[in-house]
Amino acid sequence: MAQFTKKAIRESFSRLLEEKPLDKITVKDIVEDCEINRGTFYYYYTDIYALVEDIFEDEVRRIASEHIRYDSWQQGFLDATQLARQDKRQLYHAFNAISREKLEAYLYRVSEQLMREFVDQQAEGLDVPQEDRDFIAKFYVCAIVGLTAQWIDSGMKEDPERYIGKMGELFDGNIRLALEKAAKK
Repeated sequence: MAQFTKKAIRESFSRLLEEKPLDKITVKDIVEDCEINRGTFYYYYTDIYALVEDIFEDEVRRIASEHIRYDSWQQGFLDATQLARQDKRQLYHAFNAISREKLEAYLYRVSEQLMREFVDQQAEGLDVPQEDRDFIAKFYVCAIVGLTAQWIDSGMKEDPERYIGKMGELFDGNIRLALEKAAKK
């Protein structure tokens, strides 16, 4: 029953987020929409922002649990940003209401695991210390997060596949090249 109620709260929140920005949604709106009492909402969430964070955290856990091996970091990142591509309006409303720090923390968590796995995959056959692998992954994660936060701030007007593709053109071959340089040290 608990999962059903949480799901109802989330679905109600998503419907409301389609209609208006997050900072215009109240707990009262959510409980009326999903026909529960306020106490039930507060049993699961301290406030609406806790609900947003829970949704983002679930997305990070979902991505991390899939353990898909990607031939390119771009495909992994596109899969990770599926939520943004499907619910662009909802995501934009949510991101405009949360702090930049929370946005970047979410993007780091999504990007970090994908990039670490991709760097490790690219390092196969090379003798690269873990410290160097970690640094290379962190460098590219910072670039991805910065560019993605800027893309969101600008209203996500550019198609995500095209935008991520542009990043890929800049990174293309450079991850392997960085690993080969690290292996020669």
